[in-house]
Amino acid sequence: MSATNKHLAGTLAAQNGDFMTTPSPVSSLAAAPTTRRKMRREGPGSRLWRVLVWGAMIFFLVNVGLMIATVTMNSLATRWFGTPLPQGFTLHWYAQAWRDFQLADVLWVTMEVVGAVVLLSIALGVPAAYALARAQFPGKKLAMLVFLLPLMVPPVTYGIPMATVLYKVGLGGTLAGVILANLVPSLPFVILVMTPFIEQIDPNLEAAARIFGANTLKYFRYVLLPLLVPGILAAGLLVLVRTIGMFELTFFTAGPDTQTLVVALYYAVFSTGVRAPQSIDAMAMIYMAITLLWVLIALQFVSPTQLVSRVKEAPKGE
Repeated sequence: MSATNKHLAGTLAAQNGDFMTTPSPVSSLAAAPTTRRKMRREGPGSRLWRVLVWGAMIFFLVNVGLMIATVTMNSLATRWFGTPLPQGFTLHWYAQAWRDFQLADVLWVTMEVVGAVVLLSIALGVPAAYALARAQFPGKKLAMLVFLLPLMVPPVTYGIPMATVLYKVGLGGTLAGVILANLVPSLPFVILVMTPFIEQIDPNLEAAARIFGANTLKYFRYVLLPLLVPGILAAGLLVLVRTIGMFELTFFTAGPDTQTLVVALYYAVFSTGVRAPQSIDAMAMIYMAITLLWVLIALQFVSPTQLVSRVKEAPKGE
């Protein structure tokens, strides 16, 4: 190839970008202080702290995983004594737990309580959240604090006095009493979840609907409700999971025929009588499977980071 052809080929390659670039000494020198600053920022102390945090997290997760694996294995074991693994596996203990603990009746009561609590919480909580999101009044933050108070204090602190009142008025030990007790923390939870959803809706939509002749019912049905469906669905699923796992308030107010699954599990472990540990572990696995299933369903519709509620301050001069 002649010198002219070599020069032409080099020019075309440069125009088409077909050439290798080498790092400039100036850019390498400019990047070196940045790397040194990062290494200086992450000293031995920060590395040690990171190792400790990750070590604690891994230790915690491994322990939880081993506990769940032990309960699962024991609920399926025919005999497990003195050996690393059971001698055999069976579903007999699940059938025995279903019969001995009357899980069909317990699950039916649990469905009744959860369904009623979810429906009542949404029916009462959504209007309350709409009022808190739209209205502007001087004591708005105080009102929000009062609504959220049952979520911020332990259930035992108000559960015992509430159960005493329910038993005095004849609702203790009844299905209505259990529903009312679980409604106390569930209603503020719906308000907490729904307030940010409603705050994101433009108030001008209501004004536009009014201009076009829509009354309150039509505005709610055709404009507001479609926008609130994701929030209502998320709040309902989260209340459902919370009610299934609510032990204290249900334990204080439930009777022999109104026990939910978590209370029945407690009585299966601590009540008098001889019971096979495998049957109790099988009942615990049923409870964990139901709760985990609804948690996974809820996480498909809502992110935990969306549960941060804020109440807007009233504009100055109003």
